[in-house]
Amino acid sequence: MAIEIRNGSERGYANYGWLETYHSFSFSTYYDPNHMQFGPLRVLNEDFVKPGTGFGTHPHQDMEVVSYVLAGGLAHKDSTGGESVVPAGEVQRMSAGTGIAHSEYNASDRDMVHFLQVWFIPDKKGYKPGYEQRNISDFDRNKLVAAVSNRDDLGALKINQDVVFYVCDLDSGNSVDATIEGKRLGYLHNAMFGKLKVNDILLEPGDGLRITGREVLKITAVTDSRFVLFDMGQ
Repeated sequence: MAIEIRNGSERGYANYGWLETYHSFSFSTYYDPNHMQFGPLRVLNEDFVKPGTGFGTHPHQDMEVVSYVLAGGLAHKDSTGGESVVPAGEVQRMSAGTGIAHSEYNASDRDMVHFLQVWFIPDKKGYKPGYEQRNISDFDRNKLVAAVSNRDDLGALKINQDVVFYVCDLDSGNSVDATIEGKRLGYLHNAMFGKLKVNDILLEPGDGLRITGREVLKITAVTDSRFVLFDMGQ
């Protein structure tokens, strides 16, 4: 049983003018052998994309890609014919499978888009490519909401890996409880909004926690906060 903090200030960082990006794990030009992946969790990027700009068409293969839009809107287009705008409060799951190409642009010519992009290694290679998205903004605040999962009983977007991807908007002073069971892994990321306290650990915006083995978590908002929690098989 262990909880290890990942300070947001120690993440990889790049500013390309049109994109400001933070990397919790090695990605692109950021390499840290101590932060390559955590179980099936391979990438956790927090991106801020300027109006009218974005990521041109690029390929993925054998990866489960989840985008959670925190502010603004993200325009998505892919080689399967899928095309949509993912607004704030929605989550999109894309299975790259045997191969997919897609683009992601800020849907606005005025406002910044702020989103998390998360990659999970699938439980096997060769899945058929596909995507789906879900509006979670209408769910109750101050509760953990299962947005993506391989389980059929949670009503979440389906992912090809043993993961439950929770999101939570937590108002100041409110708390939620979560348990990571033995022989599983947890990762909590506090998005760049407010401050959280997890048990006796204070998390600043952008901080994360790596959780190994059974841990009972009491997550309290010091200020209005938004976070994600991944409950994963090893």
